[in-house]
Amino acid sequence: MSKNPLRVASLGMGWWSDVLADAVQRSSEIEIVSCYTRSQEKQEAFAKKYGCHAADSYDEILKDASIDAIINTTPNHIHLETTRAAAESGKATFLDKPIANTIADGKEIARVCREAGVVLSIGYQRRRENQFRWVKKEIDEGRFGKLVQAEGNISRDREGRFDLSSWRYTAEGMPGGVTLQIGIHYVDVLEFLLGPVVAVSARTTQLVLPGDNPDVANLLMEHENGAQSVLSASYASASEYYLMNIYGKEATAYYDLFEGLRCLRRGSDRPEKISYEENDTIREELEEFAECVRGNGEPEVSGERATESLAVIRAALKSAKEGRRVEVSEILESPDE
Repeated sequence: MSKNPLRVASLGMGWWSDVLADAVQRSSEIEIVSCYTRSQEKQEAFAKKYGCHAADSYDEILKDASIDAIINTTPNHIHLETTRAAAESGKATFLDKPIANTIADGKEIARVCREAGVVLSIGYQRRRENQFRWVKKEIDEGRFGKLVQAEGNISRDREGRFDLSSWRYTAEGMPGGVTLQIGIHYVDVLEFLLGPVVAVSARTTQLVLPGDNPDVANLLMEHENGAQSVLSASYASASEYYLMNIYGKEATAYYDLFEGLRCLRRGSDRPEKISYEENDTIREELEEFAECVRGNGEPEVSGERATESLAVIRAALKSAKEGRRVEVSEILESPDE
């Protein structure tokens, strides 16, 4: 028996709302039936593009019993306000990362959804990429042995594409700049593969882009299992680039955007090329969300997990500001974070 698609409303119109809506159109599991943003021009364009109703207000959406869930791409600082309203109306939320700008807001978002009994799923699509799924399976099956270290790089060229009128590029809207906006993706991947981060030492700088936010960041992270990882994030590079190398006593995985995935095993003198299918990660995370709303399973990235991920970034920003090693527990326990 076929199931009806999950009926969702899109809240907040911007380039990422379109990315998610495009993924919805590639799925039979979800349907965007309504949308709302404060900009009438953006709302009308979105409604026309995706064939949905342009609501007069967010309240109209919340009162519509036929709508099951919200896809929320609003600015970080209003994630709590908008998600709380959805939870109080009995609607699930798919919330783009980061969960919030502060730990206090992240904890509260997770709490209100948990206590309302509604699903909260946070968008971290990078961990779903099949090259990382392959590495995770190999690690879980013991073929990497003891994990010792890792190095990652997530870089994009934003020179000439920087919009200082956007909240995404201001220190108030996106504290820490590149660290929070894209660095958090590979922090999540590193924790997915190596386990929780317990402490961070970091440096950030602003070299190329205008505004008041770092465009280069480097993090040294200590994981709970004793392994260490280094992550570089940049908006000041010549081009887009991704790298993730995971080192174990028995095997090492090498991934980069241009060469794909290779694995070097103990006793071999050269790495083997690992074949994998490039997967539709954003569609997959939205379909997982739909299944969770239907009562089938729990989101891979919950509000609590997303708050822990945010705490690593907040620890990095505190480390860069104060010039010291910062434990993640200090951030999670601080009322000021």
